[in-house]
Amino acid sequence: MRVWSLLKFYTVLVYTFMFAPIMVVLVLAFNSSQFGGFPIEGFSLRWFYALAENDAIIRALRTSVMLGLLTALIATTLGILASVALVRYQFRGKQWITTFLISPVLVPETVLAVGLLIFMRWLHMPRSFALLLIGHSIIALPFVVLVVQARLIGIRKDYEEAARSLGASPLQTFFQITLPLLLPAVFAGALFAFTISFDNITATIFWRPAGMETVPTQIFGMLRNSVSPEINALGFVMICITVGVPLLAGGLARYFSRKKI
Repeated sequence: MRVWSLLKFYTVLVYTFMFAPIMVVLVLAFNSSQFGGFPIEGFSLRWFYALAENDAIIRALRTSVMLGLLTALIATTLGILASVALVRYQFRGKQWITTFLISPVLVPETVLAVGLLIFMRWLHMPRSFALLLIGHSIIALPFVVLVVQARLIGIRKDYEEAARSLGASPLQTFFQITLPLLLPAVFAGALFAFTISFDNITATIFWRPAGMETVPTQIFGMLRNSVSPEINALGFVMICITVGVPLLAGGLARYFSRKKI
């Protein structure tokens, strides 16, 4: 019993150490003080209004949202096609392709970022928004594949075979039978892809073109000068997005994975 009590106490300390900085940012985002520290002088939304008036932050937010949506679209589309091929069909090299698709999760982002950057320079392609989009899609693709595959395995193939026996083409079967049954996992995978892109900073620093900033790189640049209260407010917005969206995606994936068809 004493060992379990010490283990529980240690676990609480670890989680407190992990989440205490996040709580500090959430609290200081509403601090009315100009210096953004403790003790808190009063409750205020002034720094959120300052964010709305900061053109650089608004541009970075638009870039991050656009990049996240496009990444989610590309990664989800490719993830659906790859999952259907890997689950429903048998072919040579299937295990190698599965490993290749999941490999970005296993490779450190810095190594992946440098490797893709060197490859693009070998092709004489400069750093651009397209390179950034390709990189983010590569990073997000494994998560979409894992989520969609888990759902597709639980879908009985009898439904698709019944549709084919009634005269439906493979394309009609996919859009009218398979895809509707996959929609919860597709939605969850798209949310994961968007969050991964929106929150990425390590690879983004290597791939973004000069003059283009995302929200994480904008925060990083602002921290070079000083810790302004606007950073706390911007951190609050990022925490709400990067925590809320994965929780929603995870909840959907868990709920629908328990439903057996």
